[in-house]
Amino acid sequence: MTGIVYKSTGSWYFVKSTDGNFHKCRIKGKFRIKGIKSTNPIAVGDKVVFDLEKKGDEETGVIKTILDRENFIVRKSVNLSKQTHIIAANVDLVFLLITINNPPTFTTFIDRFLVSTRAYRIDTVLVFNKIDSYAIEERAEILYLKDIYEAIGYTCLEVSGTENKNIDQVKELMLGKTAMFVGHSGVGKSTLVNAIEPSLDLKTKEISDQHNQGKHTTTFAEMYDLSFNARIIDTPGIKGFGVVDIDKYELGDYFPEFFALKQNCKFNNCLHLKEPKCAVKAALEEENVSWSRYKSYLQILEGEQESEHFRTDIWNEDSQ
Repeated sequence: MTGIVYKSTGSWYFVKSTDGNFHKCRIKGKFRIKGIKSTNPIAVGDKVVFDLEKKGDEETGVIKTILDRENFIVRKSVNLSKQTHIIAANVDLVFLLITINNPPTFTTFIDRFLVSTRAYRIDTVLVFNKIDSYAIEERAEILYLKDIYEAIGYTCLEVSGTENKNIDQVKELMLGKTAMFVGHSGVGKSTLVNAIEPSLDLKTKEISDQHNQGKHTTTFAEMYDLSFNARIIDTPGIKGFGVVDIDKYELGDYFPEFFALKQNCKFNNCLHLKEPKCAVKAALEEENVSWSRYKSYLQILEGEQESEHFRTDIWNEDSQ
């Protein structure tokens, strides 16, 4: 039998077969995919082949094969640098949820995630959530960020899950697709999903006042069929995002504004550091490339962990 993995708990996988029924499945022994070393060999969205086994009154499945993936999103663990985790597979569209201060989403996180989705050719939409809750200064930050990312080709939406603001725009982009919602804990993923499909009634929690951090509400990634010809993958909150296996000479290609300029660099293998006649550095000095984006590029290139240069540095770019 063949089917699609809708939920993974680490030891059990819930697979929807082609006949529309769900089956509780497991894997036998070590299950490795050639060329991929991750903490989870099978991810939500995977297309699998499985056999059914009956023990007593219970019928469960055993996954035999993972069919070829169209794409997948993988991240490196922030704490265990050698460990990687596949968040989901066979994704058509990703919505990256961003909040300014409840909790804060830093530009380094945004840029690292966009590098990964671009590397795997997955369209990404930036969703500025909780738009109803911001003061004038915070709205200005959102507009500033939208200017940066829209200028390099990313779609940006301002939404509110609690006020149902611009939810129709999100649903329109999802039609006929498998979409994944990603962001830090507390950015309002579950609230937004509930606004899109109220019948799901996903659990939500308030932000912790003490640390201004979100509380985990989604424990495992899970996919849901929606009523308007779409599927959604709800994911656990991601604290940090480590970029996996991108060659340093290819990294700039995943920054679209750098890629557009590279042909004007003196050297074909320019890393946009101290090389003479670098088109990216020239554009940076002319303020045609964002300093926050360039800082993210340097961090990834040098293998550094994420830093929090959102609200502290973003307004100082013109003075760099």
